[in-house]
Amino acid sequence: MALLLIRNNKEYEAWIDALHEADPSLEVLTPETVKDPKAITMAVTWKAPNGSFEPYPNLKVIGSMGAGVDHLFNDPSLPKDVTLTRVVDEKLASDMQEFVLTLCLSHIKNLPLYRNLQDQSQWKPTQYKRVPDVQIGILGFGTLGQAVGKALQQTGFQVSGWSHSRKEVEGIKSYTQDELDDFLAQAEILVCLLPLTEETEGILNASLFSKLPKGAYLINVARGGHLVDADLIEALDNNHLSGAALDVFHNEPLPQDHPFWNRKDILITPHVASMSNAASVAPQIAENYRRMEKGEELKNTVSQKKGY
Repeated sequence: MALLLIRNNKEYEAWIDALHEADPSLEVLTPETVKDPKAITMAVTWKAPNGSFEPYPNLKVIGSMGAGVDHLFNDPSLPKDVTLTRVVDEKLASDMQEFVLTLCLSHIKNLPLYRNLQDQSQWKPTQYKRVPDVQIGILGFGTLGQAVGKALQQTGFQVSGWSHSRKEVEGIKSYTQDELDDFLAQAEILVCLLPLTEETEGILNASLFSKLPKGAYLINVARGGHLVDADLIEALDNNHLSGAALDVFHNEPLPQDHPFWNRKDILITPHVASMSNAASVAPQIAENYRRMEKGEELKNTVSQKKGY
């Protein structure tokens, strides 16, 4: 029995070291070092190329190296009879909290505007907003969304969250699936933290934007597949949205000829809001491997049916 690592960038050394630190007895292999594919019972991956799991007939568990799992479902050959897991890490949550909070504060204090004015050598004081007067909506109010919402609420923002089922979080209003329009109507800043599924793909579109208050600001730190790019550009051009901060895109790196690059009302960051750290998440991967060996229930499992 062995644990297999598969990464799209083939950067394995830090992960092997971290897993051996978490459990020195753990046999950790990569596709290049596997001698007996039948000995592989668990794989942990990040954006493995399609078909990567086919050589390993005895896989019981496939885990994501990060919180996101949509990359697993992008592979049509994903085995249907394996258990899927993801990473749940306090450091990933705190990283996302800090990133989203920074973007929200930057927006209401007009920092992107002043960056553009500096390029034009213009001195133009502009009225700012105060934290308690701003309503932020978290689209996707699961574990990560709630963590971000709490950080924003503790800073003083008015916060609401939207998800399939109602959540009980002190100081934050929770909207459910059939209350989307009401949720959107009060979101001056909309933060997307949804999982990417067939249901949520393309949800950030013209119809949704039209239901936001005029001048609303979009932050997408979930997945590029949530956004209809052309609809965002149209909403910005007609001044219904005041701007956007995008950390994720349909194609990454973002192609050099993409129109987003030339927009002063769009802040582009290279998928850095919350990055998995091998040393931080290796212990839970090693624990799940031991649980699998003992036939115990695994932690942080993912539903193949729901896609998250």
